[in-house]
Amino acid sequence: MHSPQEFDRNAGGHSTALTPAGDAPGFADDFSAVLEGTSGHRSTIGCVIPAYNEEESIAGVLTSLLAQTRVPDVIHVVVNNSTDKTVKIASEFAGPHEITTELGEQFTEVFVHDIGKNPDKKVGALNYGYSLVEGYDYLLGVDGDTIGDPRAVEYLETEAVSDSRIGGISAIYSIDTAPIKGAIAKFLIAGQRTQFAAFNLQNLLRGRNMAVLGGQFSIFSTTALRDVMVANRQRTPWVRDSEVEDSLLSLQIKSAGYLTKISPYARADVGGMTTIRAYDAQQVKWTFGAIELMWPGQRGDTKGQPFHPNLRLRWFENFGMLTNLLVRIGFVTLLAGSLSIGAFVFSPWWLLPPLAAVLLNVRIAMTMKDRTTRDILFAALVVPAEIFMWIRLSHFLRSWFRFLSRKKVDNWAMQAQAERGSGSAHWMPLVMLIVVLVGLAVAWNLLTPAIQSAILWIGWPVLGVVTVTQTVLMVFKLLRRYQGFKV
Repeated sequence: MHSPQEFDRNAGGHSTALTPAGDAPGFADDFSAVLEGTSGHRSTIGCVIPAYNEEESIAGVLTSLLAQTRVPDVIHVVVNNSTDKTVKIASEFAGPHEITTELGEQFTEVFVHDIGKNPDKKVGALNYGYSLVEGYDYLLGVDGDTIGDPRAVEYLETEAVSDSRIGGISAIYSIDTAPIKGAIAKFLIAGQRTQFAAFNLQNLLRGRNMAVLGGQFSIFSTTALRDVMVANRQRTPWVRDSEVEDSLLSLQIKSAGYLTKISPYARADVGGMTTIRAYDAQQVKWTFGAIELMWPGQRGDTKGQPFHPNLRLRWFENFGMLTNLLVRIGFVTLLAGSLSIGAFVFSPWWLLPPLAAVLLNVRIAMTMKDRTTRDILFAALVVPAEIFMWIRLSHFLRSWFRFLSRKKVDNWAMQAQAERGSGSAHWMPLVMLIVVLVGLAVAWNLLTPAIQSAILWIGWPVLGVVTVTQTVLMVFKLLRRYQGFKV
């Protein structure tokens, strides 16, 4: 790595005054008690911001950190592989800051490090930042496009300090809809907000045990990070041979005997993907990396696969996506076959599964703290959620195909390329779907009427059993108490 270029330009201090959070109904008494009477710092926090071409967002990220009720003791912006004005813009915040908040006088200093070309990309930037803050009690990891709510750091620190068993805590993530323009972008953001909401709610209802401490806005105990390095014989907390560095580190923290939690109060808005190309590349990278973690024998440091607590959830998610895919393909195929021979008979019972899905989606949307009319409509109208599900299924298929083909691909580079507007791989699942459907249609027409009838006679009952099972599970989720959580 190149030597860091630090920019020591002073930025004026400022003050913030915020209203206390107050009591939130439905939350566990023990956590509410932790927040009572907190009036000062009880630990040291070093913030690390890995930044890659973040000229449009880095100023907002730094402004939000300096406006926190609990300001990090030091902030290191680690710029890597960037070709835009990230360094120039971030340098305007460099230097010491004296800040007055409701918690009292606070001091922090912002450093900007340009490490130039970095083959390890975000992982390299994170490890570089860790070397600068390893003497602090906690490392706060913040992505270069993530804006934390004013009390986010305060809430994360308060809970982390309250329990030495906690190795890391993640904020609740969503996406700010205000700057989003264009119909496609708004549709994709609505889908991603729903996806985040369901994921956050799932983890909150699992005793607030977080399977993935997302690097977007999470706090880590440096003691836990050191223990992870010793247990796994690593020189750094993050390793470069994983597509999902945050998932792997979360798994390792859990394996080292620590708790990985999600805060019910701390919130942060992350940068969403506003094009199908970029969203596809991001999701394929995440899903591919998750498959590598959970697949037996792929990694020697994922002990107990697939029974590790953090990996069981991954298996359930992938099994659920596979079921969704088979049900949809099966329904389209059987419906077309029935219509082709005049054997289609409509039954009102078929409306129950989509009705259960809509009610579940609406209930999840209602748990969003900053829900909008678009969020409710996205959940209530069948078509938007169904289209988004097909898009997610395409990511699922591409990820598994890439994994099983053993093709060596730099998914980080492909995501960066997609975000720049290049690449066409996201169309491949649609092309393959059309080819498969055409092939099935041709094969169907070559069958005799007797064989066609036999396929329908067996296919519909099998599809019915699977669909009924799915519907029952959705009803259970629909009737489950959400304990007052807001995502």
